[in-house]
Amino acid sequence: MTEQQTPPTTLRIAVAQINPTVGDVAGNLAKAREARADAARQGADLLLLTELFLSGYPPEDLVLKPAFLKACAKAVEDLAADTADGGPGVIVGFPRQGTAGRHNSCAVLDGGKILVLRDKIDLPNYGEFDEKRVFVAGAMPGPVNFRGVRIGVPICEEIWNDMGICETLAESGAEILLVPNGSPYYRGKVDVRYQVVLRQVIESGLPIIYANQVGGQDELVFDGASFAFNADKSLAFQMSQFEDAVDVSTWKRTDSGWVCAAGPKTHIPEREEADYRACLLGFRDYVNKNGFKNVVLGLSGGIDSAICAAIAVDALGEERVRTVMLPYRYTSSDSFKDAEECAKALGCRYDIIPIEEPVRGFLGALSETFEGTEPGITEENLQSRTRGTILMALSNKFGSMVVTTGNKSEMSVGYATLYGDMNGGFNPIKDLYKMQVYAISRWRNTMVPPGALGPSGEVIPKNIIDKAPSAELRPDQTDQDSLPPYPVLDDILECLVELEMGTEEIVARGHDIATVHRIEHLLYIAEYKRRQSAPGVKITRKNFGRDRRYPITNRFRDR
Repeated sequence: MTEQQTPPTTLRIAVAQINPTVGDVAGNLAKAREARADAARQGADLLLLTELFLSGYPPEDLVLKPAFLKACAKAVEDLAADTADGGPGVIVGFPRQGTAGRHNSCAVLDGGKILVLRDKIDLPNYGEFDEKRVFVAGAMPGPVNFRGVRIGVPICEEIWNDMGICETLAESGAEILLVPNGSPYYRGKVDVRYQVVLRQVIESGLPIIYANQVGGQDELVFDGASFAFNADKSLAFQMSQFEDAVDVSTWKRTDSGWVCAAGPKTHIPEREEADYRACLLGFRDYVNKNGFKNVVLGLSGGIDSAICAAIAVDALGEERVRTVMLPYRYTSSDSFKDAEECAKALGCRYDIIPIEEPVRGFLGALSETFEGTEPGITEENLQSRTRGTILMALSNKFGSMVVTTGNKSEMSVGYATLYGDMNGGFNPIKDLYKMQVYAISRWRNTMVPPGALGPSGEVIPKNIIDKAPSAELRPDQTDQDSLPPYPVLDDILECLVELEMGTEEIVARGHDIATVHRIEHLLYIAEYKRRQSAPGVKITRKNFGRDRRYPITNRFRDR
């Protein structure tokens, strides 16, 4: 065997978990080049990028455009040419047009050329994924020889199911598996990924490196948290969550295979911190990637608008956030005080625009038509719709995106007003139940997340957290006038939405059967409202929209 053919005993692999933008092929290529330069400075032999990195993930129907596919193919060729400099090789994901159709592909690049193309076989078609709509499956892969090391490159979903792809790669000579992923966040997802990878480590007998995208894309948040397991099932390295990073791990060849000798070991946040940081990243990327210079939101003195204001300031900085109190005759003195204190603590702009006069104008215009009827929900909703109109006027005049602030409990049962408090471009807490909103608010009052631009300390006044929630649309109103207590409501909703449980199972948990039937009915009849709601960050296993697609016209009830 010549010196050139002698297998290496050390391999330094860089994982780039960085934030692409869907459709920005040139920008994503520039980020790939920056990551490769970073990897070269750290002495890496190979750079692993994430799934469909050059197009951004998920590209959805953009891949139906031939011009888009050509741009992605050209970017791969340009990146391949860069590797002629003798620096790190690259594994990069992109959509490509093949002879049999469009593929979700990876290219292994080195020595100025494309060494091999890998087409994804297992195309996910559930929840937030819809890949069978735009891609066709590839053929069973074999390993690629990269500088004397036989590398297997399964793509994302191919390690999540039992298709035997990792085992096949091992049987055909792969020594180590490098997996590019586009795996969105939901609560507890890191532990789920660990279990998925460990199962494949056990079945294949090989170490596995799991590289995951970072960044917000519409409702999805990709949280990074890339990691690797050795063949002996020990955690080889762990990268940060919710943060861009290019980290290098050093692998050594031993008699029993490749073992990680050095790599990052970063703490992974838990529960409230992870949820808050997901909301923060998703909101920041939605605003910035869509080109909004600033945002505006109604600050009512309630918990939902307060936490949304905190997220907005943390994401964008106080100078890009405008809050507006929109009082009416039922607005309490506590709400005035709490809203002002919240805005002051956050350091953002705070305006007061009373709605008494425009509401009177609407009621006057409708007085003849409404003659002989009793005041009720219609008149209450006029208050909300007046507020929504004013916020949209500020948006139109100053180019600010309106932040809408309804939580998942409210969106589930339709406790929201179309063209009123539902107005807005994005909702950072759309997938958080009410009790979860309280939990992350308490957490934020004690901690400032990494990268946040907002202040430390109590940014949500204690009284906002302690007082009974109310829409304040009539005298002495509280949410519990028309809804069960939120701990009860949230548990019933989680059973119905996330777990798809039947009413008998939910009642067996200790809930009143009439209450369960009522909440199920409200959940179904509010579907038309949710279809018209702003997008928002996915936090739970099943959000409204991508994950849960129920018909609007629906007479089924579990009785």
